[in-house]
Amino acid sequence: MDKFLEAAIQEAKKGADEGGVPIGSVLVIDGRIVGRGHNRRVQNTSAVFHAEMDCLENAGRIKAADYRRATLYSTLSPCDMCSGAILLYGIPKVIVGENRTFRGPEDYLRSRGVEVVVVNNRECRQLMTLFVKNNPELWHEDIGVESGPLY
Repeated sequence: MDKFLEAAIQEAKKGADEGGVPIGSVLVIDGRIVGRGHNRRVQNTSAVFHAEMDCLENAGRIKAADYRRATLYSTLSPCDMCSGAILLYGIPKVIVGENRTFRGPEDYLRSRGVEVVVVNNRECRQLMTLFVKNNPELWHEDIGVESGPLY
């Protein structure tokens, strides 16, 4: 398995261990992890700390030229908010662990020049499937809907 996706999965597991949503992310530049994070909406009572946002926050201030050499790994397809950050900073490539339990605006990212690679990792899918089944209200809150299909 890709060592960077594995690092994102470890972040997702940290989030689950903390009682949060099991989504993890890492930012890689020149073959090195420069930021990592996991969904902390529950833990921090935050409206915006999705895994990708936490990862970018933990990476700190980075020059625009560095973002343009970066790859963002996420265990789940990025939502509209996180996709906006990807576009804002000009991150050219996103590796998605899975998009069956949730699919963000991947086609829009592609239309804006972002390479989106979905690997459909079984462990990522299992983490989310179990979480969504056991926490439907929290899941709906996390993706910004009141109710509806779980995936």
